[in-house]
Amino acid sequence: MASAFDFDLFVIGGGSGGVRAARMAAQRGARVALAETLGTDGLGGTCVNVGCIPKKLYSYAAHYAESFHESAGFGWEGPAPTLNWGTLKANRAQEISRLNGVYSNLLGGSGVTVFNGFARIDGEHAITLATLNVDGTPGHQHFTAKNILIATGGTPFVPHFKGREHVITSNEVFDLEPFPQRLLVVGGGYIACEFASIFNGLGSTVTQLYRGEQVLRGFDNEVRHFVAGEMIKSGVDLRLNVDVVDIQKTDEGLKVECEGGNVITVDAVLYATGRVPNVKGLGLESVGVAQGGQGEVVVNASYQTNVPHIYAVGDVTNRVQLTPVALGEAMVVVDQLFGPAAGKAPRDMSYNFIPTAVFTHPNIGTVGFGEEKAREEFGAITVFRSEFKALRHTLSGSSERTLMKLIVDTATDCVVGLHMVGPDAGEIVQGFAVAMKAGATKAVFDSTIGIHPTAAEEFVTMREPVRS
Repeated sequence: MASAFDFDLFVIGGGSGGVRAARMAAQRGARVALAETLGTDGLGGTCVNVGCIPKKLYSYAAHYAESFHESAGFGWEGPAPTLNWGTLKANRAQEISRLNGVYSNLLGGSGVTVFNGFARIDGEHAITLATLNVDGTPGHQHFTAKNILIATGGTPFVPHFKGREHVITSNEVFDLEPFPQRLLVVGGGYIACEFASIFNGLGSTVTQLYRGEQVLRGFDNEVRHFVAGEMIKSGVDLRLNVDVVDIQKTDEGLKVECEGGNVITVDAVLYATGRVPNVKGLGLESVGVAQGGQGEVVVNASYQTNVPHIYAVGDVTNRVQLTPVALGEAMVVVDQLFGPAAGKAPRDMSYNFIPTAVFTHPNIGTVGFGEEKAREEFGAITVFRSEFKALRHTLSGSSERTLMKLIVDTATDCVVGLHMVGPDAGEIVQGFAVAMKAGATKAVFDSTIGIHPTAAEEFVTMREPVRS
């Protein structure tokens, strides 16, 4: 019997969550379409095009500068290399293009129909796709779908102030021309701190302004203060409790007036002041999809909106803004709508002990509760802490230090928070996140043999609590 709809699932958004949902639904035998709504970005969304992947590549590039400098302590001699900004940009663009192709092939191989256009929801089962005709004139196509999935992600937020038109966001920073010898970063979240570290490492003179009392709000307080100190040591001019009043373009550069009357002249101003759900033009209001204060799509535990057959996953719901979370949510929706893969149970999504990394210099890796939140949640806790100079830096000449911290629920002995600031923190913390999801206790940590000599072994050798 022929279906009354053109598609079983129409996915709006070609980012990580959207691509995963489309591909896996098609593999279940569903008729699936996907519309990419991110303008000039290719498939893969923010993460692949202007987020996680290019950011990590630039972070690697910045670390090479540190490594070359530190190599003298290990006997390496010779002139210091210089950065070819054009080569870095070109190689990054080539890799992103390759990844766009990988995503396209995955969708095509699964039988997903991919549309290059902006999709608008016109009803519980109706989508209008705005496209360009061959002659460049605008065109429209109309489709119906049994289910619609919104996976349009987020977009950078820049507040309104005088001179706003002169700033850039994380969408444009990767292709700045020329390389900014003087960069101002405004913001105190992980994106701001990462780009401040990256461009400082690449050779910019970096000033970072944040209107709050300390960067990385929401992270463990000790981690926040520690990484801020390390960033300052590395050369970032971090200024707290300061905001921008006005930006003017002059012959000498961008003249930035700050609160208190201080003036900074720079080549570029990067605003990393948060992200908001990417919902403009989707037609949510016209069909009655409930939205929150920042425009986020409101969903229930099954990622279903208040309008039947319309779902949403990922950053557009403004809950946990992480690529792996969007992937997990997408799989829950697919299993609900089309059944799990053969021999598998339906997916469930847990938001407990989600590990994350911040690619500042040095890196942050964290999973579970910060000390302050743990006290609120569990009452009695025991805190273990270690700070040291890594073995590498005994010869490198660097003053960088490493911080490692465990937070234990005293009543159960379960490790409920694990935090690290230091090289490869994300790589190290990922493995410990598995143990914490499994309910590992401090006694289990203590009975585990460490790998010597590594920084990671410190997590299983801390014996004396620093406070309760």
